[in-house]
Amino acid sequence: MAADLYSAKVQESRAYLSLLLTPLQWIVDVPSRVAGEVSDVVVDRSLLLKENAKLKAEALQLERKVQQNAALWLENERLRSLLSGAERVDEEVRLVELIGVNPDPFQHQVIINKGSENLVTLGQPILDAGGVMGQVTEMSHYTSRVMLITDARHALPVEINRNGFRTIALGKGELGELELDHVPDTADIVKGDLVITSGLGGRFPRGYPVAIVSDVLRDPGRQFARVRVMPTALLNKSRHLLLVDMPAELHEAVIPNEVSE
Repeated sequence: MAADLYSAKVQESRAYLSLLLTPLQWIVDVPSRVAGEVSDVVVDRSLLLKENAKLKAEALQLERKVQQNAALWLENERLRSLLSGAERVDEEVRLVELIGVNPDPFQHQVIINKGSENLVTLGQPILDAGGVMGQVTEMSHYTSRVMLITDARHALPVEINRNGFRTIALGKGELGELELDHVPDTADIVKGDLVITSGLGGRFPRGYPVAIVSDVLRDPGRQFARVRVMPTALLNKSRHLLLVDMPAELHEAVIPNEVSE
């Protein structure tokens, strides 16, 4: 210890000894450094996994918002179509929303979010952007039941827009098809003719689009032709509808709990 304190040569020898021990110190430190690097790798991988999961969750949220935006865009398009449809009629209309569908396959009925508290009355027509959907047949305070024009119990006075030929459109219980009743075999009706409400019967004002003639079957041995028509309204797709406010004189002419015939 005294030599180390007072002799420069001993200090120099210790410096050389330290130099010789440096590789050994480095080797001894290797496990510690390797363990540290492995720990960093594990931590980095854990962070990456967490960040990856977070990014996936954020991407999913963004996709959901994109889907909502697409739905909103389509809804705006439907609403614009409804507003355009509202401009084509003279009667006052109100926007209503479909909130339920009758699960009975033999009854074509839907439920809307307006009732007697909203001054809904029996027999009021319901439209969508394409044309006539049906009419109100039952009411509660805040909802109403609408019978669709394809219901087998529904009959609607109509006319051919091209020539004014009047007849009755009968529901067949099939969502995409109606049939014109008692059409003479000689009647001037062709495929593609537009069928509109005739205004007879006191339920629907004249001029609302109802259907397009899809098929005309004439049998020489029968007195009447079979005319099938396809509704212009999207009966199984429309969600936002128009409730037509009928004039007071027509309300008085309507007999409650009867379907237009």
